Amino acid sequence: MDARLYMLNVEKDPTEATRIATQSAKRIESKELKLLDVVQSLGEYLIDEDRTVRAKAISYLSAVLSSLDPKTLTRQHVAVIAQFLCDRLDDESGLKETSTGLIALQAMARFGKDEAVAITEALCKVDLAKHPQGTRFVVLTLLNGLMERHRDALKSMGGKFVTGLVDLVGGEKDPRNLMIVFSVVKVVLVEFDIVMHVELLFDVVYCYFPITFRPPPDDPYGITAQDLKNRLRACISSTRYFAAQVFPQLIEKLDSTSPSVKKDVLQTIAACAASYGAPTIATHSVQLWDAVKFEILNSTDEDELAQEALNVAHAIAHTLSFGLNTAPPPTTPLARFLKGIVKECLKLLQEPQQKQAKPAGQILAKVATASAAAHAYVVQTTMPALLLIYSDAEGIAKQRALLEVLNLLLGSSVEVYGSWGDMAAYPALENPMGEFREKLFEMYSKALMGSSKEEGGFRITGLRGLALLARLRRLLEEGEVGMVVQYLDEVALEKGEKVELREEALRGLKDVSKLKPALIMSITFPAFMAQLPDYDDDEAGSGAYTGTLEALAKLSLERAVFEILLTRMVNKLEVILHGGCGPAYPRAILSALLYVLQNMPERSNADMKAHFSRLVPSLLTKTVLPLIGDEGSRVMADDSVLDVSGRLINTLMRALDVEQQTEIIGQVFNLFVRRQPCEYIPAASRERVAAGFRPFDDEAAPKEQSGCFIIFAYVLAAMRREIPLPVDSLTTFLRTTIHQAAHPKSPAHRMSHLHTASLLTNKWLRTPDDTAPLQDLTNTLLAPLLSAPPTAPYDDRLGNNLRILFFLAKALVLRGDKHGMDITADLVALLSHPTYGATASKGFAALLGDDDDFLTRPNHAVVRLLTKQRIFTFCVPRIVDGFRAADSSLKPPHLTALSNILRSVTPAVILPSLPTLLPLLLQSLDLHDPSVKLATLDTLIVTVHESADAVKEHVASLVGRLLSACCDRGVNPPRVRARALRCLAAFPGALRGELVLPYRRQVVRGLVGVLDDPKRGVRKEAVDCRAKWFAMDEPEA
Repeated sequence: MDARLYMLNVEKDPTEATRIATQSAKRIESKELKLLDVVQSLGEYLIDEDRTVRAKAISYLSAVLSSLDPKTLTRQHVAVIAQFLCDRLDDESGLKETSTGLIALQAMARFGKDEAVAITEALCKVDLAKHPQGTRFVVLTLLNGLMERHRDALKSMGGKFVTGLVDLVGGEKDPRNLMIVFSVVKVVLVEFDIVMHVELLFDVVYCYFPITFRPPPDDPYGITAQDLKNRLRACISSTRYFAAQVFPQLIEKLDSTSPSVKKDVLQTIAACAASYGAPTIATHSVQLWDAVKFEILNSTDEDELAQEALNVAHAIAHTLSFGLNTAPPPTTPLARFLKGIVKECLKLLQEPQQKQAKPAGQILAKVATASAAAHAYVVQTTMPALLLIYSDAEGIAKQRALLEVLNLLLGSSVEVYGSWGDMAAYPALENPMGEFREKLFEMYSKALMGSSKEEGGFRITGLRGLALLARLRRLLEEGEVGMVVQYLDEVALEKGEKVELREEALRGLKDVSKLKPALIMSITFPAFMAQLPDYDDDEAGSGAYTGTLEALAKLSLERAVFEILLTRMVNKLEVILHGGCGPAYPRAILSALLYVLQNMPERSNADMKAHFSRLVPSLLTKTVLPLIGDEGSRVMADDSVLDVSGRLINTLMRALDVEQQTEIIGQVFNLFVRRQPCEYIPAASRERVAAGFRPFDDEAAPKEQSGCFIIFAYVLAAMRREIPLPVDSLTTFLRTTIHQAAHPKSPAHRMSHLHTASLLTNKWLRTPDDTAPLQDLTNTLLAPLLSAPPTAPYDDRLGNNLRILFFLAKALVLRGDKHGMDITADLVALLSHPTYGATASKGFAALLGDDDDFLTRPNHAVVRLLTKQRIFTFCVPRIVDGFRAADSSLKPPHLTALSNILRSVTPAVILPSLPTLLPLLLQSLDLHDPSVKLATLDTLIVTVHESADAVKEHVASLVGRLLSACCDRGVNPPRVRARALRCLAAFPGALRGELVLPYRRQVVRGLVGVLDDPKRGVRKEAVDCRAKWFAMDEPEA
């Protein structure tokens, strides 16, 4: 009965069919039903003339087997069912269903060797090629399962299995099936006895090389050409028995004109060289080298094929190095292979400036990285010759070219022997580069310190060589590394040096700071700190210290070095504040510390807590005490310094745990809100600070004290949202904050309260009880704006309310709150208000802009995925409708709002809406606001490159407006002019010739005046743009 019900439902209701089969399986497991009775109940259906009926009957049995517990069937049951299903393999109509049943059966606990052999023998008789892809996939899946679970049984079949497998899978073309075929064949090649079947297996595998498959669009299986290439390559390289056949054929294919084929060939040769073993590769090494060296010696700098060919040489040398723990004797295969390479490369290096000299150096360096033995041979046979060539070289250019080759060899030494501090075992073979240490040190030192400053390239090459010598493990003595550090210090601190050279010196010092931090602390820090003035020299300007501070920051990313930097910077800050300075110097010092904290590779909780304790109380004290009447500089309360201080404290706090942050927020509330003693202030001053420091006091707080509230906002940003804030009512606190934002004492004061309000809304006011108060609050802010008469004069209070609403809307939208979208809809409507439309248009920059310092996931804010996309799809249609309905005087706010949205979303989001947006973008180019034009031009550049058809109807308007934008210097700043030229330059390559050719003469003539633009960047863009248009053919008359 179950069988009949299953067969009735299997096509029209597969879910019900599966339930029926599962029910039958459960009855078998509970012994209510016998499996053999199930088989017997299918008898009449299995002999039915209708192929579909027979297939459905087997499908039922297969579904039952798939639902059974693997331990249910006895050994006898398994044998009987296996034989039964094997017999059914002859019925081609049910091959897929029968194979499905066998897949389930071979996973049974009592499935044995005899059954595996019987099934495999039956499978090998199937003419698989005549069946559809889906059926072949199931059969191959069965074969793969047998290989995984019953490999020994298949091995026992000997050559019979190999020949049967080849007959079964030969000619397969489906990518999904080939992935299985290649996997199964690889196991056979690696683990089975194939000596008598090498040619047969080679033919069945190599016939697919090279893979030229291209996946169809929307391929449900996700199989790429690279997947197939990798799987096929694994087969070809899995057995050394293929070597005699595969290498000649691969070498022949290197003559292909297709770069993709050549790359595949080279990667396959490298894979074979790495796995075939030394005896086999020794026979073919010279032949392979002769075949691939052309790709290296005739390559360009960025040639991908040359790198693949180098990998082949490396793989050969690595394989031939097996078992060698000393420099290879001349009779070894490795020495014989390398001898020819070294001889040929040294011949090319006699003239190191020639084109093939650099590739020759790359070859030597690459094979030298294959092993310590290969490295020893290359170094011992090439270094004496190279040093002799260098000593005889006449002219800086020749010496530089040779030093670059030596740098490559030093790089290979670093790869083989490691850098200082590496944990890997040091090779047993001593580094032969040590023999040439003194000569190399002398050459590089002379190149860097003894050459004219005009020889920048030569000196950079020498500097890089010194850095490599200092990096190479166990090569230089500690004192010699110290001399390298001194040289690098001198170059980095010399203001007369070229920027590129100084940056290279800093990179070298940065490497040393990781390997030998003690040398940086004992040599570099004193030298750099001595360059920092103790006061802010107005005549010298910020150049007297910014470069040095930047360098110190880049060198202090290691924990031990930063500890020293922190101490020195805090002391220096104390000195300059005492001596009197402007805000720029303290800001630069704090920015250096901030850079290190944001870029340290490791930031543990313990370290951040220690840094917080050392730095934050000192910063707060230096900021607050002068504001309550104590002696000292007030520059720490400058808005720009406060912003860096806040970001510094925020970065330190993010890594702290809940307990530590809870303690901090209590003290910060004491200082900024509750006017209570704060433990971060020295004990002697706590009471006076509590009485005199009132940044949250709306009326009495002086402007400088109010500006300090930005530090509170940064602290609040770093807080974990599960930590309750120490206030009686969050809603009341929010209302007070909003009141402060509506009545600011300065722009910075307003921003601090706007950020505080958005943080409170996003992170803490998230319970159902908070919904109504929030809605009442936003409605109170919105109502007077929405009801303001069109002719009313601008009210600063309402303008501030509008800014507050944007920040509250952002906080709500980021966390997915519907009320945020309701507010956003009202804000879009306000774009049509004659008085407040311009202010509303600027607010969309805040609504969608990246908020790196406040509402972010690292700051524990609630940020839902795809928020920007949701705002875009919500706002843009409304803005477009509002633009179309607005009077000409009210269109600019809509265009400004649109540009502020477009600059904040990715091109992928914008492109589908382009047909609607393009008319508005064209009119945006007529506005005077440079930020609007920049956003529009950025969007147009992406549009022309990625969706050129969208602009084909607007070419005339775009050409005219872009020419105007790049020519009018009085209205458009340099950035707008350069961006307009870049957009115009994209037309010839992106749009069809017949669309742009009619405007060629207009553009070429129009750009003549831009060629003498005062700004070099604009002139360069003009030259590039004119060249692209000039290169186009004139339209036919």
